[in-house]
Amino acid sequence: MRFKKFFTSIFLVFIVFSYILPNISLGVDNNLNIYSPNAILIERETNKILYEKNAYEKKYPASTTKIMTAILALENCQLTDVATVSYDAIMTVPVGYTTANLQLGEELTIEQLLNLLLISSANDAGNVIAEHIAGSVESFATMMNTKAAELGCKNTHFTNPYGKQDSNHYSTAYDLALIANYCMDNSVFREIVRKTSYTLYPTNKYDKERVFTTTNSLIEENTSNRADNYYYERAIGIKTGYTTQAGNCLIGAAENDGLEFIAVVLDATQTSSGLSQRYLDTITLFDFAFDNYTISKVKSSNDFVKTVEISNATRDTKDLNLLVEDDIIVFTEKENINKTLLPDIKLNDNLQAPITKGDVVGTITYDIDGTKYTSNLLAADEVKEVNFLVNFIVILIIVFIVISIFKVYNGNFKKKRKKLIRRK
Repeated sequence: MRFKKFFTSIFLVFIVFSYILPNISLGVDNNLNIYSPNAILIERETNKILYEKNAYEKKYPASTTKIMTAILALENCQLTDVATVSYDAIMTVPVGYTTANLQLGEELTIEQLLNLLLISSANDAGNVIAEHIAGSVESFATMMNTKAAELGCKNTHFTNPYGKQDSNHYSTAYDLALIANYCMDNSVFREIVRKTSYTLYPTNKYDKERVFTTTNSLIEENTSNRADNYYYERAIGIKTGYTTQAGNCLIGAAENDGLEFIAVVLDATQTSSGLSQRYLDTITLFDFAFDNYTISKVKSSNDFVKTVEISNATRDTKDLNLLVEDDIIVFTEKENINKTLLPDIKLNDNLQAPITKGDVVGTITYDIDGTKYTSNLLAADEVKEVNFLVNFIVILIIVFIVISIFKVYNGNFKKKRKKLIRRK
């Protein structure tokens, strides 16, 4: 009977905890309603993952591939370099894929090609760039895979420069976020991906202007009140993608008040009401990020940290004040902004005088949710070394003087004593 009651009690406890534990919120609740089967949200400065959903599953990236092509062009060419459109560059693009209607023998600068590639998603521009840099699409794909590995991508393999459907051409939401984060460090790349249109002026093979508009509705302001108005004021890019097999893909970036985030959604479709899941999801992710996270300056450059005593210093300079070299700005949840943060202070081994004002004497580190923020500690003043030889000589002189005074005093005392004895 007792055993029966015992097991019944255990069962009830298990039922209670199974209900309570899933509802315990640890930090910010990131159980978001994301339609897309694959998604990720990261903060750019720390690369911290704020939300993920099947982020490491291999998927077809479609035209989001083009960000890798663009960064390789920026790192291997000058913007003024001229590339010539080949037969293969235009004729190997499958029917139905977007092109800029480039002409055989047309001469375009790398800058022009990058704008076509990233703004209007021109696939022929991707081929021209690849051939110009590597001589062939196949050789360029090798460069793409090498670069992906350098950036830490574990589940990415490219076979072409623009995302043509291929069973061996794949990536993940996480890997694409890594690549995008790297690309956004390039000022030219950043400038292009936030443009809403581009005008290609007449060339040697085309005598009219060609105007191209962005495929990214996040950055295209629409004054209508339509439900499919996906403009996001804080958005600054980056790239859309679509094939039948890949679904709707989007790499987005947004910034506000010093914060910058990247969101990736893959294989999205439409809602039952016909709205684009890739834009709805990206906006949801960005709103979540800006609503719940912030940056805070915990230390400013030249802030006082503490005073330490230098053992071999002179009495006037032995107390050394430590100053922070650089601003320390941390990324954290808004609910933690007022919490006291305790730093880890490490001084250089065998810290001794002499020390020059401004010397690096140690480090100060804050560990916030596994991310470390560090600055050097500087000497606020000069610390002078004690001159032991001089001190030794001074001590000898003092001892000599004391002994001399004692001898004189002792001699006088003896004389006085003799006089007193004689009088008696």
